[in-house]
Amino acid sequence: MNSIVTKPVCYEFCFPEKDTLVRVEVAGDVVTVRATRDTFNEQRKASFVRELAAEGFIADFYRWFSPAGPESYLGVRWMVDYRWLVIPAYAIATARRFMLRLFAASGMVWLFLMGMLFVG
Repeated sequence: MNSIVTKPVCYEFCFPEKDTLVRVEVAGDVVTVRATRDTFNEQRKASFVRELAAEGFIADFYRWFSPAGPESYLGVRWMVDYRWLVIPAYAIATARRFMLRLFAASGMVWLFLMGMLFVG
């Protein structure tokens, strides 16, 4: 039997007050929530899942589950995982250029100050 493999739909959220980034992956009836840090308590996790269902990001039946324990999450898996974060190549190149200019400028200032020390 051939089955069709679909790519999961991904949504990314930022919680600056908790210093946490969250990625929600929806693949069929399975929802995986990947957070960069473990800053959500059980009540906030349940509330976040309900908000996702209310906004239409995940299936509507996730609105009415009980946050009694990890087995009650009806197919929602919570993971603390930051490996999904990828730094774009342009950001790395920009940072590298900035740092090279900074080192060159600080080297020139150091040479100037050393020259002033020995001359004056």
